Amino acid sequence: MLPMISLNNVSLSYHSTNGETQAVSRLSFTVKPGEFVTIVGPSGCGKSSVLSMLAGLIAPSAGTISVNGNIGYMLQKDQLLQWRTIRRNAQLGLELQGKLTAENIAFVDHMLEQYGLGEFKDRFPSELSGGMRQKAALIRTLAIRPDLLLLDEPFSALDYQTRLSVADEIGTIIRNEGKTALLVSHDISEAISLSDRVLVLSGRPARLKKIHDIHLSVEDRTPMKAREAPEFREYFNTIWKELDVHVA
Repeated sequence: MLPMISLNNVSLSYHSTNGETQAVSRLSFTVKPGEFVTIVGPSGCGKSSVLSMLAGLIAPSAGTISVNGNIGYMLQKDQLLQWRTIRRNAQLGLELQGKLTAENIAFVDHMLEQYGLGEFKDRFPSELSGGMRQKAALIRTLAIRPDLLLLDEPFSALDYQTRLSVADEIGTIIRNEGKTALLVSHDISEAISLSDRVLVLSGRPARLKKIHDIHLSVEDRTPMKAREAPEFREYFNTIWKELDVHVA
């Protein structure tokens, strides 16, 4: 089976009046269909640039990128339109693609009901909590039936308690829908609890330092339950040391 994502010796440089800045250096990794993979790395190391290249928003300076399937991109902020109801916000991607069919509208309504937003579908974004808005943004992304989800720190704007709850819900939704996901996060606990694998990047320019296969001995794993696994602390401490430039 072909990888959903494949990067081979990818580098990225930005050019400005001050010269050239290398953001990514000879980065190679793959993501298999159905995997949930998280990229962690020091602040400003180029994590989001990797997602931008995968989404086709910027071109790599060197190397090759292959993406198999349709992409859904979820950003740090929910970007909901304040003058549209939650239901109409969730339909926006379909509307822009000219796919607002009766079948797809029913699919959106089903997801809103299934994931706890059915009774709020006629409300406006300002009437919902931050966590509910993020769920609405995810449903908007899933509505176009993407094969691959690119998630750029989608929980970072939430307070800690809400972040835990929403990450748990959204991680479970992505698993239930059988999607392949690549998440960028600066939260080690979040990365371990959500992922099948965690990719650790170096400081800029981003290079691949380590890949961790996450195996947690919990039944019916959810992101919240994953944090209770006996192996969780060991993964956390190992990745923490890899990210700590002073330790490195």
